[in-house]
Amino acid sequence: MQLQETHIVPKLEKPIRFQEYSVGIFNTIPTKSGIKKAIKKGLVFIDKTLATTSKYISGGEKITLFESENSSTFERLELSIEVLFEDDYLAIIYKPAGILVSGNKFVTIANGLAQNLKKSTLADAVKPQPIHRLDYPTSGLLLVGKTSAAITELGRLFKEKEIQKTYFAISIGKMSSDGIINLPIDEKKSQTTFEVLDSVISERFEFLNLVKLQPKTGRKHQLRKHLLALENPILGDKEYFLDGKILNGKGLYLHAATLEFKHPFTKTQISISKELPKKFKKIFPQF
Repeated sequence: MQLQETHIVPKLEKPIRFQEYSVGIFNTIPTKSGIKKAIKKGLVFIDKTLATTSKYISGGEKITLFESENSSTFERLELSIEVLFEDDYLAIIYKPAGILVSGNKFVTIANGLAQNLKKSTLADAVKPQPIHRLDYPTSGLLLVGKTSAAITELGRLFKEKEIQKTYFAISIGKMSSDGIINLPIDEKKSQTTFEVLDSVISERFEFLNLVKLQPKTGRKHQLRKHLLALENPILGDKEYFLDGKILNGKGLYLHAATLEFKHPFTKTQISISKELPKKFKKIFPQF
């Protein structure tokens, strides 16, 4: 057998069964079922002793994973993710434009989380999971749960609208200085507030506006649909656009800039922001 990965257990609050702890500690085996198979094949050792699912660990153990000559290797996703906040319960990371949050494809944020986040030391630790979605062409902040309880509680905060999200977009055309958009999406109530922070004259688009957006609901493509409804679509949008007003090659000018909420476990107020991408600053350098 050949050594594949090594993991040192950090100090834990209380002992936990290896079967629960082991999920996500190895990049090459991200699932509980995969860990069970590796243990049955005799490929996992705890302090040089063959591992069992029922063994309790408390911290300081050295866990090693070996690869048998005839075993198939799980392909590791080499994806560097910027982490802006992290504790044992949750993380806030930056998603660049042009990558899926999750789905059937190999290259997704979800598949890269375990390699970029520290494993939670809590008893209900699980493989890190995105709590909400950002469209493929949208950049910005993404909230991630690291334990079963955190995933449940953060989902509840979103459902009860206790997480405030702020986006910035560059829109096309002459636009009112501020307002509220109440336009149902898929026959469901939807609301977005907007404020124009600055505008510049554009030879091709008449005006370009830097717009601050705060969705009060979380419908699919809500901001993109709402701005199109005003006839001020987002620059670079190839799905929700006006004829003759498509910008090619620069991507979508929509950025999820800020997440604000009360931490469901520590009760501290969390407020994390990510600055505007460079392409925004080329049009509005003062921001």
